[in-house]
This record gives sequence, structure tokens and C-alpha cells, in this order.
Amino acid sequence: MSVTTPRGFRAAGVAAGLKASGASDVALVVNDGPDVGVAAVFTANRVKAAPVLWTQQVVRGGVVRAVVLNSGGANACTGPAGFQDTHATAEHAAAALTSASPRLMLGAGDVAVCSTGLIGERLPMQKLLPGVRAAIRGLSRDGGAAAAEAIMTTDTRPKTTVARGSGWTVGGMAKGAGMLAPAMATMLCVLTTDAVAGPDALDAALREACRVTFDRIDSDGCMSTNDTVLLLASGASGITPTPAELTAAVTAAAHDLAQQLVADAEGATKQIAVDVVGAASEDDAVEVGRAVARNNLVKTALFGNDPNWGRILAAVGTTAAAFEPDAVDVAVNGVWVCRSGAAAEDRSKVDLTGRDVTIRIDLHAGDAEATIWTNDLSHAYVHENSAYST
Repeated sequence: MSVTTPRGFRAAGVAAGLKASGASDVALVVNDGPDVGVAAVFTANRVKAAPVLWTQQVVRGGVVRAVVLNSGGANACTGPAGFQDTHATAEHAAAALTSASPRLMLGAGDVAVCSTGLIGERLPMQKLLPGVRAAIRGLSRDGGAAAAEAIMTTDTRPKTTVARGSGWTVGGMAKGAGMLAPAMATMLCVLTTDAVAGPDALDAALREACRVTFDRIDSDGCMSTNDTVLLLASGASGITPTPAELTAAVTAAAHDLAQQLVADAEGATKQIAVDVVGAASEDDAVEVGRAVARNNLVKTALFGNDPNWGRILAAVGTTAAAFEPDAVDVAVNGVWVCRSGAAAEDRSKVDLTGRDVTIRIDLHAGDAEATIWTNDLSHAYVHENSAYST
């Protein structure tokens, strides 16, 4: 269940010494074809890491044969030298892959690069480049799990997924436990498929998938400089799904990974779904859901097992969404603690002893709805973020 589940892909994960812990920190995913299509979505942060700037250029060509990923350093805010390090990484990977498999004939422009870790520090290239060579030697059809482990930073566990079509498959891996706030992407993620799909179909499927999954998780309101989501297509199944089928499978894989990200959020003890219904538009529903999900008073109340609907209603009121304050209903884990903007059922009926929490907000302003996923804010968040990374 990984990026190598679809046919046509190999992967590896190795320890190159970028992490002081000695844990694996360099991953490689290779598309053996026959197709080499790609689509990508990147952070909307105006401060973009060197690998984001490089990979944005690469995907414009519509071809990606390999992705080099490293943890242990973000290569963000490192200036022209940092960009040259990314370029050198792609050149090195392309040359080494071509030497190992001459039929591939890669150039630097065929290699995407992703990095994650502390911002503001140059990568130790004397360790990274040998790590890339070691990953090439370790490439295998069973290497997806090792690759997923190698991209972890403060994650407590690797995150992988598979969604199956009719004779074709989508696989994926992601990392992220902090700096999770949406703007088209929220972490590092590689999705793969053996479906036959052109660049337009891949792009449309990926953007719709991100819109309703990664763009709707909001752990801590902090947007990374390195967010990248890549979708690679090998065409090895020989099957061309309809655009709707492709979008559904990519969305299913992205949703699964997004939920794993929220479940592993730094210091979290609750996994929270904010369901907004009865909105005048989907944008209104998203705005309200995000306002509640990002509200620290709501998050800390839930950490304390307090179904404080007043904090929820106050967060709703900060938005520009269409609603009448005296018409809003709020439920927490199925108990309607607020009706028509005032107290309703006894809040002591709300059971918050478990990990899963659902907040349902009915604006009574229309028929649109949306869900935002988040987590609580605990004492452990401060400890986990003492050395903040992307």
C-alpha cells in the first residue's frame, strides 16, 4: 500500500546522515513508464523553498521521471546557493539513474526535488548526493514503505495509501505533522498511478482532489514554504479511466492521506471534523469551517473536553459568510448545544472522552456545505515545535 503499488514505479529510502538521529532521510521515486506524465500543486506561500521553485519549472515540461525527496533540511530561505544545491541534486540523480539504467536517459529537467526540515540552513551536499546514489542502488518495486519513512520529520508514523480503479491503481505517500494550513497543498505528497492519462486530465484530477482534501485540513494555521503535491502517471496498466473515475480515485487517495496527517498532528489528542451545512455558498461554508478550525479558544476547549459552543459561535461571527446570528444551530458529537443562537440541550450530555470530535454548524442560509478537518491544541504542541520544521 504505497507509491509502488501501481505498476511502473520503483522507490527507495535510505539514511544519508542528514538527520542527527541517523534515521532514513533520503527517498527516491522513479517512474519506469511507459508514460511519464505529471501534475503538481504547490504552496501558495510567497516565500517558496528552492526545491519548490525548481520543481515548478520541471513540471511545466509535462514530464517527471524521478522525484528526489529529503528530510533533515528544508533548503528554504537559502538564496541562490540553495537553488543551485537543488539543481545539483537533480543533475546528480539524473546522471546516476541514467548510468544505472541507460534506457532511462534522464536529464536534470526530468527530476523533481522535494525537501523538508528546518528553514534557513543549507543542505549538506556531501551527504545528500551519496544518499541519492545509495537510494538508486536500493530502488525496488517494494520500496514504497521505506520511501515513506525517509520523508518523515516530526511525524510519528509513515503515511501511505492506495485507491483502486477497474484494473488500475492510485498509490501515495505523504509527510506532515506541523505547519499544516491549506492553500492548495499542506505538506510533501507523491501520488502515483498506472492509469493512462494525459497532462490535462492529471492536472484537473489533482486540483479537484486537493481542493476538497488537502486544502481543507488545518492543523495549526501555519503555511509551509515547501508544500508540494505531485501526481505521476506511468500508463503501465494500459487502461484509460474516464476523467470522473480518475478524479474519484485520486481524491480518495488524497482524502486518506489528509486524514492521516490530521491524526498525526503535533501534540494532538483530538481529531476534529467541522461540518458546516445550510450555507449560502460552498465558499461561505469553507470560510466558517476554517474560522472554527483555526480558533485557538475552540481548540483548547476541546483539549479540555469542554463543548464550549459559545467559542464556536463567536468564531462563526468573525466571518463574512451570509447568516443570521439568531438562526445558527451548533451540535458537538451529535448533541445540539445551541439552537437559534442560544443555549439548547445540556452540554453535559456531550461525550468528549474519545479522540474523534464532530462539530456541526447549521447556518440556515442555503443548501451548500463543506467540511474542514483539524485537531485540538495541547500542551505537547509547544514541546513538539521547539525545533519547528516544514
